[in-house]
Amino acid sequence: MEHRLESILFDLDGTLLDTAPDLALALNTVLSEEDKPNLPVSQIRPYVSQGARGLVELGFGKKLDDIFLRNLIQRLVDIYSANIAQETQPFPGVAEVIESIETRGFRWGIVTNKRTSLTEQLLDQLGLFSNASCVICGDTTAKSKPHPEPLFEACKQVESKPADCVYIGDAVKDIEAGRSAGMRTLAALYGYIGEDDHPEQWGATAVISSPGDLLLWLDSLS
Repeated sequence: MEHRLESILFDLDGTLLDTAPDLALALNTVLSEEDKPNLPVSQIRPYVSQGARGLVELGFGKKLDDIFLRNLIQRLVDIYSANIAQETQPFPGVAEVIESIETRGFRWGIVTNKRTSLTEQLLDQLGLFSNASCVICGDTTAKSKPHPEPLFEACKQVESKPADCVYIGDAVKDIEAGRSAGMRTLAALYGYIGEDDHPEQWGATAVISSPGDLLLWLDSLS
């Protein structure tokens, strides 16, 4: 028998917020500093879900000296932190979706692999999502997604069992984490999906093409 849904958990980058423009600025600044050609935002977008390391490897390749790689990652993070909310905005419809799920009585929260310092800075500058019942970051627990540990911690904080939660994300690691935790999962096709990604093969409970599709999916449960 299907469990009653109590809580809705969201990934952040590529699911609630379009952070790609500011992350692209950070990467291109590092590339310019190293006399490398800049990359178009359209090329960078699919790599945002791979974090700072994935972005650096996109720009510089994967065969990097460990110390050089760490330095590039730290430089990218520093630049991003200094420009974290220049162009970042919620995806169209996100504000209305959050308002609707709150009206419907759902608890909701955020589970991201973004560092706590960056997440708190970003949410504070944007003045968004203050009603979230939890904000779980990449360093909140010992392991990060695709391990289910962050989602188990979110369950504790929203006071719901995994079977009573749904997790929405735009990367395979989000769906893997949610499934491993025993949650229903939704793949956000409007997020940072690359040409080589195949969300239909991730094993998500369903896919959504816009934030508003979440509300249609919720309606379908009843």
